[in-house]
Amino acid sequence: MTPFEFQSPVRLVFGEDTSQDLSCHINALTDKKTGLIITDQGIIDAGLLAPIHDQLQRDGFSVELFGKVVADPPEAIIYEAIEAARRIDAGFIIGLGGGSSMDVAKLVAVLKSSSQSLSDIYGLNGVQKAPKCPLILIPTTSGTGSEVTPISVVTVSATSKQGVVDPALYADFAVLDPLLTLGLPANVSAATGIDAMVHAIEAYTSRVKKNPISDGLAISALNLLYNNIRRVISDGNDKQARAAMLLGSMQAGQAFSNAPVAAVHALAYPLGSLFHLSHGLSNAMVLSPVLAFNMPVAHEQYAELERSLDRGASPDNQLAASAFIARMKKVCADVGIPPGLGALDIKKEAIDSLAEAAMLQGRLLMNNPREVTLDDAKALYQEAM
Repeated sequence: MTPFEFQSPVRLVFGEDTSQDLSCHINALTDKKTGLIITDQGIIDAGLLAPIHDQLQRDGFSVELFGKVVADPPEAIIYEAIEAARRIDAGFIIGLGGGSSMDVAKLVAVLKSSSQSLSDIYGLNGVQKAPKCPLILIPTTSGTGSEVTPISVVTVSATSKQGVVDPALYADFAVLDPLLTLGLPANVSAATGIDAMVHAIEAYTSRVKKNPISDGLAISALNLLYNNIRRVISDGNDKQARAAMLLGSMQAGQAFSNAPVAAVHALAYPLGSLFHLSHGLSNAMVLSPVLAFNMPVAHEQYAELERSLDRGASPDNQLAASAFIARMKKVCADVGIPPGLGALDIKKEAIDSLAEAAMLQGRLLMNNPREVTLDDAKALYQEAM
């Protein structure tokens, strides 16, 4: 068996109302009573913050709020959040929300007491050893898996994002409370759910660091997500389906933090940067073209994924893989993903710019099972139109 390494040091707490029991987790990490909650205005408006904040106050904590996170957070927001943590000398950081809030919280936790800047830590393993602020992450969507990954993504310009990938970004606790995901709008549930499925698929087919543990997590995640995404779209308050989606998203996060994602994400990032599509929707829009592109070299893995979803799938790898690609295309349509980029008012004239931006995502493209050239990227965007 090929040697491999697998990391997942995050302590997990899963279950209904676990978000109301944060005090014991904080006390296990630090004796400090002042902390910072990092979130976005949507979480505040939805009423998800107040019960958590109020319970911490009743338990004797002084908790400040940073609620300015936006999707695809720019550097300026992160520096503002770092300054907020320094101003109150935060003894712990809580990231509450989707991937953007959790990504910001990770960076604040490692940079609050550090002399490094964001530009110093972009890329792989650039975080210097420094006192890290205890970090608790609480997801409110079932998509990014950011609560269990050592990855943060930052928008650095109108057309570019940078990633920070470092074990220092792992949370100390991840609190997964399915009740926080109840009632998510259908379009958000669809986009984040497809995003999580992409994490599982790309981890399973990753050219580098693919391993038996990530494979098992990816298959389990894909089954949980695929078999429940339609249920949460039709009934946003289905607790059983919401719990399954949250668990699947987390497992996919564990998988891709060890066997990294590839061309779907590389092509998705420019759609977010240039046209401000959500990350999940961006992934969904290019998923089918990339799956078809990878078919010549990844058909065996796609066939295995199809057989995990359908025990009656064809024993012929080519036929089973084709069925898998068709299945993924259908589930995207079933949950309301637009049929093409043109439906989102993205014109063909943007293809060259999109492709050039995608080729800058070298750390992602290197993981793809099939090499992607600039001409390939242009053809993939053309197919996604």
